[in-house]
Order: sequence, then C-alpha cells, then structure tokens
Amino acid sequence: MSKNKSVPYALFVMLLWGSLYPMVKLGYGAYNITTTGDILFFAGVRFTVCGALICLYTLIKDKASFKDVKGAIVPVLLSGLFAIILHYGFMYSALKLTDSSKTAILKQVGALFYVCFSSLFFKDDKLTIKKLIGVILGFAGIIAINANAQGISFNIGDALIIAASFCTVFSNVISKKVFRSVKPITATGVSQFFGGVVLLIAGRLFGGSMSIAPDKSAFIMVYIFFASIVSYCIWFTIVKNGELSKLFILKFAEPAFACVFGAMLLGENIFNIQYILAFLLIATGIYVSNK
Repeated sequence: MSKNKSVPYALFVMLLWGSLYPMVKLGYGAYNITTTGDILFFAGVRFTVCGALICLYTLIKDKASFKDVKGAIVPVLLSGLFAIILHYGFMYSALKLTDSSKTAILKQVGALFYVCFSSLFFKDDKLTIKKLIGVILGFAGIIAINANAQGISFNIGDALIIAASFCTVFSNVISKKVFRSVKPITATGVSQFFGGVVLLIAGRLFGGSMSIAPDKSAFIMVYIFFASIVSYCIWFTIVKNGELSKLFILKFAEPAFACVFGAMLLGENIFNIQYILAFLLIATGIYVSNK
C-alpha cells in the first residue's frame, strides 16, 4: 500500500475502532455482561470468530502463506498475547469503569511513548521536530481529558486502559518484525484465533457466559465482527510498510471518532469543554506531524 493511500486507510481504521468502544458497551447491556468472566468470554467470542473467519479466507485465497507462519509461530502467538489477550483483557475490564470516550483517549498514552522512543525499536523510524510537536499536542489532549476542578484524576479503570495501550505498542512492534517473513492478513488471523481461544477458556474458568438472541441485538455482534476483521486486516497491512511513529500519531484520531459514536449511541456528553479541547489538540498534532 502506497504512503499516499496509507493515511486515509489508517483514518478509516480509526473510525472503525472508535465505533467499537460504544458498540462493546451496548453489547454489555444487550447480552447481560456483568462479571469479569462474562467480559473475558465476550472478548473471546469476538476474536475466536474473527480469527477463524480470517484464517478460512486465507486458506481459500492463499493457503501457502500458512507455511511461513510455521517458521514464525512464536512471535505470531506473542503478538496475539499482547494484541488480543492482554490488551482486550485490560480494555474490556476498563470499559465497565469509565466512559468509552475517555477510554479511547487514554489508550493513546502508549502511542506517545513509542513516538518518543521509536528509534530504539527501528533505526530508520527517528523522532523529528514534527513528530515531537504531534506528541506534545497529543499528550496535552490526554491531560485535558482528565483535568477537573480538583486537578488531574485517575482511577483503576484509567490504569487498565494505559496498560492496554502499551500492549498495543508491543504487539505492533512485534508484528512489524514478523511481517518481514509472514503475510499480514495470515498472521492477523492466527494471532486473533489464538488470543480468542485463550480468552474463551479464561472466561469459562471465571464462570463467564453469554447468549445472543435472534433479534435486533444480534446486529451488535455482527457489526463487532465486521469492524474487527476489516480494521485489523487493513491496519496490519499498513504497518508492514509504514512508519509506526507516524501511524501512532494518526491513532490520536481514534478517540475523536469514539466520542462521536459515544454521543450517537450512548448519549455521552461530547460537548464537555475538556473533550472539545482534547479534540483540537489531537487534531492539530495529527496535522502537524503528517504535513
């Protein structure tokens, strides 16, 4: 994928990811997801199905690519550990404790860290003045969203979100290295299926369960499957050839989309002055770093 096309495709991925925060919260209510076991089981269903569908597609279209996965199975599964098991274990638990809008914004902390120290992971991915300005503005947006009359507040939900954001960074670093020998879509399918199965087992061990009735609530799960498959396949295709630091700055658009969808689907107040200020700072950071 060319660099000119990577930016609009990456922003489309951010739109899909942003929409998933409120959709998951809607799923909690529709499927009576209340306990930790239910949360893990719900995440497990999502990625087991998504991973299985991607693997099935790859088997039909490019069966030979699975031979490359065998030679890189450890890093592929390690990517699944960080991208699916730990990341969504932390994030889905946090969604029970905080707004989907705030969750999406705090998830960018790991991206800020990576942009500052990108050269430690890839020598050709260096910190530039434009990237630094983008990071500073993005970090200011993070501070703005958490500021109140009593100062800057954090709770256990916020800590879980930040932990999830670092898992995202580690998984992308591992994946970019893996993609030198494995096709992105094949690796995505295998890692998601692995992560989904582990989450399913963990959810059952904690007594988790869920049921989907054949009514309009089933649309929630169908949309989650669709958005997950399309977004991750596009994202990791971009990651293969793109600079992770620039892509992570683009990820600051994710919370903007999450807030909009949160207002549309959950009635969350996105006209809070903190959110508006955060949007402006994040948008300016994206513009400057990619100008």
